Amino acid sequence: MLLCIGALGVVFGDIGTSPLYALKECFYGEHAVTASHDNVLGVLSLIFWSLILIISVEYILIVMRADNEGEGGILALMSLIKRSKMQRVKLNALILILGLFGAALLYGDSIITPAISVLSAIEGLNIATPFFEPYIIPLTVIILILLFSVQSKGTAKVGKVFGPVTLTWFLSIAALGLNSVIKNTEVILALNPYYAVNFFIENGYHGFVILGSVFLVVTGGEALYADMGHFGRAPIKLVWFTVVLPCLVLNYFGQGALLLRDPAAASSPFYYLAPDWALYPMVILATFATVIASQAVISGAFSLTFQALNLGYLPRMKITHTSEEERGQIYIPQLNWLLLFATIALVIGFKSSSNLASAYGIAVTTTMLITTFLLFITMVKLWKWNKFVAAMVVSFFGIIVFAFWGANMLKFSHGGWVPMSIGIFIYILMTTWNNGRRTLLEKIKQQTTSLENFITEILSVRLIAIPGTAIYMASNKNGTPPPLILNIKHNRLLHKQIIILTIVIQKVPHIRGDDRIQIEEPTEGFYRVIANFGYMDITNISNIIELLQQKGISININKTTFFLGRETLISGKKKGLGLLRDKLFILMSKNAQRATDFFNIPPNRVYEVGTQVEI
Repeated sequence: MLLCIGALGVVFGDIGTSPLYALKECFYGEHAVTASHDNVLGVLSLIFWSLILIISVEYILIVMRADNEGEGGILALMSLIKRSKMQRVKLNALILILGLFGAALLYGDSIITPAISVLSAIEGLNIATPFFEPYIIPLTVIILILLFSVQSKGTAKVGKVFGPVTLTWFLSIAALGLNSVIKNTEVILALNPYYAVNFFIENGYHGFVILGSVFLVVTGGEALYADMGHFGRAPIKLVWFTVVLPCLVLNYFGQGALLLRDPAAASSPFYYLAPDWALYPMVILATFATVIASQAVISGAFSLTFQALNLGYLPRMKITHTSEEERGQIYIPQLNWLLLFATIALVIGFKSSSNLASAYGIAVTTTMLITTFLLFITMVKLWKWNKFVAAMVVSFFGIIVFAFWGANMLKFSHGGWVPMSIGIFIYILMTTWNNGRRTLLEKIKQQTTSLENFITEILSVRLIAIPGTAIYMASNKNGTPPPLILNIKHNRLLHKQIIILTIVIQKVPHIRGDDRIQIEEPTEGFYRVIANFGYMDITNISNIIELLQQKGISININKTTFFLGRETLISGKKKGLGLLRDKLFILMSKNAQRATDFFNIPPNRVYEVGTQVEI
C-alpha cells in the first residue's frame, strides 16, 4: 500500500495533470477545432481510446513486462535486447543508435514537463481575476526553484508527501468531472470509437492536426516506464486501473460535457468546471499536483542518467543514493541544477502553457516510436513470440504512435525544435563519450603488456619489497596497469601484496552473490581481481575490500595504497568534426568526477601516476 501511495505521488503526476491543458488545446487556439457536438464527442473518443490503447494496453500490460531485473526505461530495454547476443551486427548497431537517441530525447521531456505543468496551473489565477497576470511567470519560477531544491531529500520521502496530495487531486478532478457528466450524460456516447472515426471523416487534415493536442493526454507513458525501478510493476499497474484511469476519464468527459453546454468555456474548460467558491482551492491543488507531475520526469531523468553513466555513455557524476530499501532511488546534483536552469529558461522564453504545448510531444512520440520498434525485437528474441503475431501487435500500436508522431512534427517550427535539439545534443555527448572512452582504453591497452610477462620480468630484477598492500586500479582486465609499470620503472618498489583491481559494469541492473568477485593468483602475493557490478549497483571500494576479506585476502585499509592512472589527453591530427569531437571528449573528461570520489576511495590513501595519451 505504501508503494502504491508513493507511485501515485511520483509516477502518475505527469499524466495526471494533463487535464489542465490537453482538452483546451484541442478547442482553443490557432489550430483548434470548433466545439461542436460531433467534434466534442470525437475528441473525447480519441482521448479515451488513446488512454486505453497506448497507456493501458501497450505500456502497462506489454512494455512494462520488458523489465531488466526490475528496472525500466528505454536504456534498460536496449540493454536487455543486447544481452540476447544477436548475430546481426547491423541490427545491433541500429538498436544501440535508437536506444541512445530515445534516451537522449527524454531529457527534453524532463525539461518541458515541469515548465508546462506548473505554468498551466498558475494560469488558473487569470480565470479568477486579471490582477495576477503580471505575476504568473515569477510565481512559476519560484515554485520550480522550490521543487528542484527538495530533490536531494530522495524520491521515497518526496513520494510519501506527494502521494496523499496526488490522491486528493485525482479524487477532486473525478468529482468535478462526474458532477458535469451528470448534467449532460450524452458524453458517455464518446466511449464508442465510431465518434473518433467520424471526427477524422468530418475534419480531414484538420482532424489529423488535432492529434498533436490529443497526444498530450498520454505524454506521461514513457516516464511511467522509466520510473518502474522506483516502485515496481505491480503497484503501478494496480494504481493505474483502480485510481488514475477512472479519474482521468471522468474529468475529460466532464470537460466535454461542459463544452456541450457552453462552447465559450473552451478557453479553460478545466477551471470552468469548478464552482466559483472552489476556484482558488483548485488553483492551489493544481499547483501542488503539477509540482508532483514534474517529479515523475525528474526521477526518470535521474534513473536514466545513472544507467547511461554506468553503461559508459556519460562521464562520472556525483550520485547520492537516497534510500536503503529501494536501490533505484537516487539524486544527481549536477543534473538537478541543469534541469532547473533549462526549465526556467523555457518558462521565460515561451511565456505561456499554450506556447509550450507547441513544443511538447515531439520528443515523447519519437521515443515511443523507438520503444515500439524495440518491443518487436523483445517479443521475438526474448519472449519467443511468433514473428507474425509480434508483427501484427507492434504494427497496430506502431500505426497509432506514428500518427501521433506525424501530427506532432507539424509543431516543429512552433517550438518543437527545442526538445529535438536538446535530444540531439545529449545524443552527441553520449556517443562522443562512449567512442572516446573506447579509443582511450584501446590506446592504454596498446601500451601495456600481459600480467604474466610482467611478473616473469620483475622476478628477474632486484626490487625493494615494502610492507602493506597496493591496489592498482586497471581498466584493462587482462593487461598490466600503467601505474604499476611506471612505479617499478622509476621507484623500483614492490609491495608485499599487490592487487590489480578491475571494476566491470555488466548489462544487468544488479550482480549478487559469488558472481560479484573473481580472483586469480598468478604468483604468490599477486592477485588479479575483477569486481562485477550491475548498472544500478553502488560501486563502493569498501564493499569490494569486504568481499575480498571474506575470500581470505587480508587487507588493512590503513596500510593500503591505491594507485590510479591519471591521463592527460591531447587531440591527435584529426580535422573538422573529428577534431571537434576529440575536443569535446577532452572537455568532458576534465569535468568528470574523480575516480577517488566516485568509487569512495579514501583520498589520503591514493597515489596518482600521470601519463600523456594522444587520442
